[in-house]
This record gives sequence, structure tokens and C-alpha cells, in this order.
Amino acid sequence: MEFGRALSQARNWMEKTVNKGETVVDATAGNGHDTLFLAGLVGAEGTVYAFDIQQEALDSTAERLGGADARIRLILDSHAEAKSYVEGPVGGAMFNLGFLPNNGDRSVVTRPESTVQAIHSLLGLLKTGGLITVCVYDGHEGGGAERDALLEYAARLHESEVHAARYELLNQTGRPPFLIVFEKKKEFSEPRMIG
Repeated sequence: MEFGRALSQARNWMEKTVNKGETVVDATAGNGHDTLFLAGLVGAEGTVYAFDIQQEALDSTAERLGGADARIRLILDSHAEAKSYVEGPVGGAMFNLGFLPNNGDRSVVTRPESTVQAIHSLLGLLKTGGLITVCVYDGHEGGGAERDALLEYAARLHESEVHAARYELLNQTGRPPFLIVFEKKKEFSEPRMIG
């Protein structure tokens, strides 16, 4: 068995749950790495919705994709608005929190409220057995508050509907990201909360 870093583990799980022809979501397009990865999973018949609030990120994603691709929708809007654009069922969704890497504006970061709202909405659209992976980077300003909000939200989801797990490597230097994974266990339009 090989333990992977958070992002590689997220991709391993997506490979196991996403099928050709499905609809998937890259909730934080960034530089397009996950968008391209998800496009490979769903193939020519699938659809990828990639969200970002920065045009620079969508331009970088389009460049990584090598031009226009009819199956990929690049959306300049918050992932909290995913339900306005995406129809279910969704095969899977990926989040990479924090800021746009590679000289991006580090004052523009994902926020707890919009991230939790996006996950909550996408859980309603997710297929039964589908996954949402969230790479949590908490070493930047505001990252700790987002981490705490996500962990509190995950702990309040009803276990009969959603399984939520945390995956992390414990002996890494610095502040490596960790992964929260949500698995939809049965059909619902909006997850129930406990407590």
C-alpha cells in the first residue's frame, strides 16, 4: 500500500467513483489541473463544470486544456452558486482550497461560508456512492477558520446519509494540506444536519 499526499489520494478516490459520461465539478478551477484530470475521467460524453471567481484562473485553465472543449464549462462565479449551473446527478466534485498558486493574488482566498454552502448544495446533486474531495490548506490567513468550519459541518452531517472522513499524513514538515472526503450514502435533495 502506498500512502499518497492529499491531492493524489483525492484523485485515486475520484478514479474509483467517477464513470465515463458523467457530470463532475471542479469547484476551484485554479490552474486547471483538476479540471483536466476530471475531463479525462468522464471522457468525450461527460461534462465538467469548473468554477472560479478569478478570470485569471479560468484563463489559466483554458490554456491548460489547450483551447475550447464543448464538454468543459468554465464558470466565472463562486462555487457556492453551483446549483444554479449544474443539474444532477453529479458523479463527483473536487475542491482545492486556499489561493490561486503560481503568483496568484494571495488576498483572494476561498471562504468558509461559500465553501460549506457549495459542499452542502453539491451533496444534494451527488449520485448515491459519489464523492466530494476537499484539499484543505490551512497555513494561510483565513485558512484556519475555513478548516474549522468544514470540520464542524462534516461532523454535523447525518451518518445515515453522508460519510465524512479526514485523511492526512502526520509526519510531514510544514503545514501540508489534508483531505476531507464526503460520500453520499443514499438519495436526498438536501443533507440533514444533527445537533
